Amino acid sequence: MTHPASATLGLRENAFQFWLLVVVNGFVGAMVGLERSVIPEFAETNFGITGTTAVLSFIVAFGLAKSGANLMMGRLTKRFTRKQLLTFGWLLALPVPWLLLYAQSWTWVIVANILLGLNQGLAWSATVVMKIDLVGEKNRGLAMGINEFAGYLSVGVVSFLAGYIASTTGNVTNAFLPGIAFSIIGLLLTVFLVKDTHGHVQTEASQTAVPLLLNIWKDTTWRHANLGPVTLNGFVNNLNDGILWGLLPVLLASKNYSLSEIGLLAGIYPAVWGLGQLGTGKLGDVFCKKQLLSLGMITQGIGIGLLLFADSYPILLGALVLLGLGTALVYPNFLAVVAENTHPHQRPQSLGIFRFWRDFGYVVGAVAAGVFSSLFGIGAVLVGTAVLTVAAGVVSEVRMSCSGRRLWPGKKKESLVAGSC
Repeated sequence: MTHPASATLGLRENAFQFWLLVVVNGFVGAMVGLERSVIPEFAETNFGITGTTAVLSFIVAFGLAKSGANLMMGRLTKRFTRKQLLTFGWLLALPVPWLLLYAQSWTWVIVANILLGLNQGLAWSATVVMKIDLVGEKNRGLAMGINEFAGYLSVGVVSFLAGYIASTTGNVTNAFLPGIAFSIIGLLLTVFLVKDTHGHVQTEASQTAVPLLLNIWKDTTWRHANLGPVTLNGFVNNLNDGILWGLLPVLLASKNYSLSEIGLLAGIYPAVWGLGQLGTGKLGDVFCKKQLLSLGMITQGIGIGLLLFADSYPILLGALVLLGLGTALVYPNFLAVVAENTHPHQRPQSLGIFRFWRDFGYVVGAVAAGVFSSLFGIGAVLVGTAVLTVAAGVVSEVRMSCSGRRLWPGKKKESLVAGSC
């Protein structure tokens, strides 16, 4: 297969392919949103599973599969094109809604979530890497904000849609029906319209001053002053998301909220997360990313702590909005930091390692939620999660550099240094 030797970088110059990938990633996020608000009710109604640990087992399956697929994605880009990996990710998604619709046992649900995790790891990673390839250095934060906006807004909207379908039809299984259309449309768009971005990678590689990492695994995981804290923050971010994914519906049900109300409330956090990234990604192109990361993690911690007061509806809404805003501040800037601190030829591997650790947080969060909520109660889990999230934000503030970006409005802009945060 031949590729063009070079290509023009830029969001405007590659507008059609960029926005096509935004739409594709919206369908990727929609597949996750199907389960976000209804799995606890689905487990109890269809299989009589009421234990928190048992219900959270599906999140463990999803998180292990997704983190593993993220790690594979970086390695597989050496042998396959981005488009081929995106297509394969969609092929893995096709059986998911059917397995959930016709599940005869909880094992079927676990298998569906393993496939869903593989789909998310490959398809979401592919769209991220391809958008970074297309836009180059300028507006990279904006590009990542739009990407994550599309994915997580879809998670929130479809989470509400799933709860609404389950509530109005009286059959929670019906919530998975839209997944059939989502997976087919995503696959068709990828096969017939998406183009590979190899030429854009070659162009950026010929222009970049970012040095190669000596050891991609060690540098991305902990050793690099900017990559290490971002990986830690990503892990903690998804740890708290995994905890809330499993415990938030249970917490709200214990407060006597209806299934439709739970669907709406569970969708507020990812919807604010998604919408907020339209602005927060661009902020990372202007201001110091490390301070956006630390502020975002601390805001998340405050939001999680406020969930302890879920008896008050206004406080509950405020907590979920704060949680969404905090996550919006960090999520696109995680990816932008990794992208600007890695050479284009190493970027898929570094992003894969970062996303491996980030999504492994789902696994740790689900296990921690199941074990510690049984031992100490949901309130204790929320307090511990809030403290850990704030601590991760402090680490990024202390360890990361801020060269090349203004701190806050009115402060002097420093000279641009390759590999800055």
